Amino acid sequence: MSKQKIHTKKELQAYRKKLRKTLTPAEAYLWKHIKSRQLNNKRFTKQHSIGHYIVDFYCASEKLVIELDGEVHFNPMTQEYDKKRTVYLESLGYKVIRFENKMVFDHLPSVLQEIKECFNSGEEEEEDKPSV
Repeated sequence: MSKQKIHTKKELQAYRKKLRKTLTPAEAYLWKHIKSRQLNNKRFTKQHSIGHYIVDFYCASEKLVIELDGEVHFNPMTQEYDKKRTVYLESLGYKVIRFENKMVFDHLPSVLQEIKECFNSGEEEEEDKPSV
């Protein structure tokens, strides 16, 4: 029996590419600080698909998903969708953390610290201080 592919599904490729080119300001700002293994030498990908969902940021080595929420995420329908999506991702063994866009801009060091605290390897404090 072949294992069903859940990552980077071909049918979502064009949409992922479009999303990567049109990051929200908060996504672009956070990406600037986590790309190229800047955070504890962890590799993140942006706009990565898992199942039929596309997550904002994904770190495979930590099975960590980072979602950024703008105003659209504050309505009940979207919150229900986000909850269903989080339950699905967690059922596959992923840890999902969410930040409001405003947090990324106003409290970046705290956001980066919270991300680091999700790493299993315990490399909490390294010389990768964000250049804010």
